[in-house]
Amino acid sequence: MKQAEYKAFCECKNKFKAIIEDIQKELPDLQEIQQRLMGDLQGYTVRTPVVYNEALDDVTENDDIRLILIGDNPGRREQEKRRYLVGPSGKIAESFFERTLSIDFRKNIIILNKTPVHTPRTAGLKELCRVGGEKLKLVIDDSQIKMARLAADFFCALHVPIWICGYSEMKKNGIFESYTAALRGLILSGIVDKNSVYIYRHFSMNQFTIDLRQKMQKYASGAVETLRRIGTEYREKILGV
Repeated sequence: MKQAEYKAFCECKNKFKAIIEDIQKELPDLQEIQQRLMGDLQGYTVRTPVVYNEALDDVTENDDIRLILIGDNPGRREQEKRRYLVGPSGKIAESFFERTLSIDFRKNIIILNKTPVHTPRTAGLKELCRVGGEKLKLVIDDSQIKMARLAADFFCALHVPIWICGYSEMKKNGIFESYTAALRGLILSGIVDKNSVYIYRHFSMNQFTIDLRQKMQKYASGAVETLRRIGTEYREKILGV
């Protein structure tokens, strides 16, 4: 990175940390609610209710960041290790990027989420909102808006593509509807270039790689061109831009 890019990157990290701190202040009993909700899972301990991706602190000015990857929300391993995409889905993603695109998943990519609020599974966010009440739901919705803006800030700092992996809950009335609306607004306002945003299936259960393989056969094209087409088609379908 150039010096100016690295300075902007560090400013984005600080914004991210401020988002985490704000959520913790607004929801001081979040960890208790999460633990109560997960209590039936044997041996499950909520260590980090709102997760900042500490891998960002390992990035130096000498690193070559080539991509911003957006996942859903921190799961069990993410809240234990305080790093994003370190579970089974992360291993699939790591293998894909290194094998297919020659990109080091842990060195050349920064990973964000649509919200930093932890649940073991993304679907659990709905149950968490039900148990936690209207205030918790409003805070999670607000966190999605802030995380969309944060992705835009990182984009403006680094000028690299944004890949959003996992779109099933980005639809109307989905868990991440607020993130979708915020990102669409950022694109329509010209802050984020729509042609730098690509949307894909999630890496969990090999959804991403199965979809890629099927579309490569359908389009009779290589991986890079197929990824461009898939990402564009899903962006137009989900964001309408």
